Amino acid sequence: MVSTYTPDQSLVHKAEALNSHWQPQLELLLARGRTAGADLVEVYLEQIDHLSVLAEQDTITSVTPSFGRGAGIRVFLGKQDGFVSTNDLSDAGLKHALEQALSMLGLEVNEAGRSSFNGLPNLRDFAIDKADWLNQCPELYEASDRLLNGTQLLNQYGTHLQVRRGSYARDWQEVLVAASDGTFGRDIRLHQSIGLNVLATDGEHRSSIGRRYGTSGRPDDLRKWDAETSAKEVCESAGTMLYADYVDAGQMPAVLANRFGGVIFHEACGHLLETTQIERGTTPFSEKLNQSIAHEAVTAIDEGITDGAFGSLSMDDEGMESQRTVLIENGVLKQFISDRAGELRTGHQRTGSGRRQSHTFAAASRMRNTYIAAGQHSPEQLIASIDRGLYCKSMGGGSVGPTGQFNFAVEEGYLIEKGKLGKPVKGATLIGEAKDVMPRISMCAKDLELAAGFCGSISGNIFVTVGQPHIKVDSITVGGR
Repeated sequence: MVSTYTPDQSLVHKAEALNSHWQPQLELLLARGRTAGADLVEVYLEQIDHLSVLAEQDTITSVTPSFGRGAGIRVFLGKQDGFVSTNDLSDAGLKHALEQALSMLGLEVNEAGRSSFNGLPNLRDFAIDKADWLNQCPELYEASDRLLNGTQLLNQYGTHLQVRRGSYARDWQEVLVAASDGTFGRDIRLHQSIGLNVLATDGEHRSSIGRRYGTSGRPDDLRKWDAETSAKEVCESAGTMLYADYVDAGQMPAVLANRFGGVIFHEACGHLLETTQIERGTTPFSEKLNQSIAHEAVTAIDEGITDGAFGSLSMDDEGMESQRTVLIENGVLKQFISDRAGELRTGHQRTGSGRRQSHTFAAASRMRNTYIAAGQHSPEQLIASIDRGLYCKSMGGGSVGPTGQFNFAVEEGYLIEKGKLGKPVKGATLIGEAKDVMPRISMCAKDLELAAGFCGSISGNIFVTVGQPHIKVDSITVGGR
């Protein structure tokens, strides 16, 4: 039965907007922190409006709305910092949070002191053209209808389906960032994602396939979603893998497909290029700047500027405008992913990568849209270069160790035999370590594509994009039976 909850999509706008009207209050707060002796004070304000809907079989089984407002206050002294979050946005509440953050560094407010802080500049407002995004999004009844249409199409195109699920999430966020170094920026973000999942069973045979599609900054995307094509893709994969044989374990070459195949680079290598990993001493690449860490075929990018991509943003959560960062160029490490604290503690220049899940987290160096760049080959050329190996059409879940050891399941795989795709196989797991595998990526195809994802780390769960063209790994450990 469909829930009768009907959210007021303008509810969050009934609260005070986060705009230049906050400037006098923020200036007093920043000056107060500087007077106490802090080198830098940063205030992050946000309000959020979230809606998620779950369809199981032919029923809407869950509707989850949430709204919130809050602030995160961070102060720096030397290379140390203190961070406190609060839901109390009154003058007294913000002052109390600031004093708590200062006390972490042994600082106290000096009511008679004078500060060198000269006030904030004019607001850099990235949200001017985004004010009506939330009201343009589908309402609950429309999102529910689209999801139910998706699960019905799964039933139409699939066979032996025991479970059919569709999910939708909409996340709207308004942020205002001010810091005593003159940072003063505002933005509105909108993320929407749609997922389809099935479980197919026939006696002892089982297959589980899922796909998720996500964009940012496009209120109409759920309306434009091609549910029929998505359902056909999921059902075709589930049917193919249902009766697939189990793969034999061993060391072999592999071709990884584009789009979500890039999750391995994101997890196994991308995290190791964040300055938080340098601070922890857990990356093998900390002293490898301007040295070769990958095959010359590999160029890797992290950026926040691709229109509509899940990890794109006009400014990061420290108020720095987004940009494009070349991490690896022709196999050579060129730059790390850095935030304010990373620059302070490691010396690596900020890249507009200070990100956080919400006001309850301090920003940290995090990926945005991270991918291996397109090469010169066709996917067929990569496959033709392998006598016997594995083609990984779709990647599933996995785990990554602190220094880049990874273990990823292959959701849909095929043997490569004498340069051609052979029979489907299941149960394959790719096992390796970033510093060993990166030099073995010897060929990249022309067909770069991106895919939406979610990333959890020190500053919470954030929206990211992974991606790559088809790539060939000369040798990798494949776990199986």
